[in-house]
Amino acid sequence: MVTHSVSIIGAGPAGLMAAETLLQAGVQVSLYDAMPSVGRKFLLAGKGGLNLTHSEAAPLFLSRYGESATQVAPWLERLDATALRQWADVLGAETFVGSSGRVFPKEMKAAPLLRAWLHRLRSQGLQLHTRHRCTGWNDDGQLCFDTPKGEVTLQAPAVILALGGGSWSRLGSDAAWMQWLGARGVQMTALEPSNGGVVVPWSKHFAERFAGQAVKTVAMQVAGQTSWRRGEIMITETGVEGGLVYALSANLRALLRNQGHADFALDLTPDRDLSAVEKAVSATRSGRSWSTFLQRQLGLKGVKLGLLYEVLPRDEFENPQRLARTIKSLPLRATGLQAMDEAISTAGGVAAINLDDNLMLRHLPSVFCAGEMLDWDAPTGGYLLTASFASGKVAAEGVMRWLASQPA
Repeated sequence: MVTHSVSIIGAGPAGLMAAETLLQAGVQVSLYDAMPSVGRKFLLAGKGGLNLTHSEAAPLFLSRYGESATQVAPWLERLDATALRQWADVLGAETFVGSSGRVFPKEMKAAPLLRAWLHRLRSQGLQLHTRHRCTGWNDDGQLCFDTPKGEVTLQAPAVILALGGGSWSRLGSDAAWMQWLGARGVQMTALEPSNGGVVVPWSKHFAERFAGQAVKTVAMQVAGQTSWRRGEIMITETGVEGGLVYALSANLRALLRNQGHADFALDLTPDRDLSAVEKAVSATRSGRSWSTFLQRQLGLKGVKLGLLYEVLPRDEFENPQRLARTIKSLPLRATGLQAMDEAISTAGGVAAINLDDNLMLRHLPSVFCAGEMLDWDAPTGGYLLTASFASGKVAAEGVMRWLASQPA
């Protein structure tokens, strides 16, 4: 049996930030991960450009967490977007703000940042153990790990669990912890896919022609909501995905959960108001086809025109009011969610009622949780990563307070 001052299970952003916080305070840390190397999901997320955080003002930034904002707010007080950028700059991964307000390292990729971070953590004394898959506690209260050399047990005065959610299981986030934590009386909220696509039953013709195409410069509104969100979506063979869908995924999930479907609308011309669109489509066609006419009048072509044909019967194109309303609020219905393992992240996990302000489990003193395994949700755009990092810092600071409160 091995003994260390503090053990962290899970080497993603939350676990690594927890390790750094403890090491900087002079606490001995051992970090365990099931995979052969650390930060695999982090690396894949940053493959096309690591969106580390966002440059929005703090109130707007916090609002992006929706119903999770109250839970996340104390984490961001300890590590907000500005502090995260400063952290990256000191690490040598200087950041910049893109045109959308998103923040990226200048090298864009996650790998250089992760290499520099691991080098610094090792220089601070981090003991890293890969290929150690945690399987829960044995009857003696020791944490158990499956390793290539057999079972290893661990007893530590404090443990931080940062085991991820339930998406991209091939990278280590398989949510197996739900079973063994649940067996210890920890209350769970069922996992759901977040930042993933929704199923829309396209016609065969539309799916074959437009799957894989982006629909740019649109606005989206979910049924029951009054506001429209601007961005872009991607057509898939089975529905839609992309940043705009991810930003509204909590609303879509709630409708799907409550009524089995989720209605939403797309504004194909968000830069024109309804009266302008109606005036444009009321003009004389002079024998032109609808495709030629709508491209000339409104710039509608390709996938946008395909969406209009998919929804509106051809005979109703002759009604300018009906046509204009459909262009400005094209109705679609989601009938399901993309498979959880294909989503970027998951909602659900360890219910907040289990945790104190230090992210310690109330019924398992000395055991702390951080990151995506907690029951909170955030869209992509830097919000998910920022709060994951911040939760790791909060858990580590909680560990230090816990250790300080224990008898010598």
